[in-house]
Amino acid sequence: MAQALQDSDLDLRRAARHRADHKVIAESRTHGDRNIHIVNVSAHGFMIDNNPGYERGERVELRLPIIGRIEALVIWTVENRAGFQFERVLRLPDFLALLDVIGPKGR
Repeated sequence: MAQALQDSDLDLRRAARHRADHKVIAESRTHGDRNIHIVNVSAHGFMIDNNPGYERGERVELRLPIIGRIEALVIWTVENRAGFQFERVLRLPDFLALLDVIGPKGR
């Protein structure tokens, strides 16, 4: 069972990540509304570079262009960075449209 969980985590980690540059408000029970900066994103989750104090296991809710409201779970934190897993995998057409909006400018 533990090996299956590790394999699943590894599959999510290997999911294609794309650079992003998007500021959004995230809501959490512990921290209330906080501005976060998404620096990379995949169909499974995203990473921020300005962690306001989120800890592993914490849930946040945010509103992304194209996607709308979505919950995400903090999977890891290191210094000012934090990685989140979306509550659901984003559909490919929606994900590609999202990249057009939140990707780094001038791509």
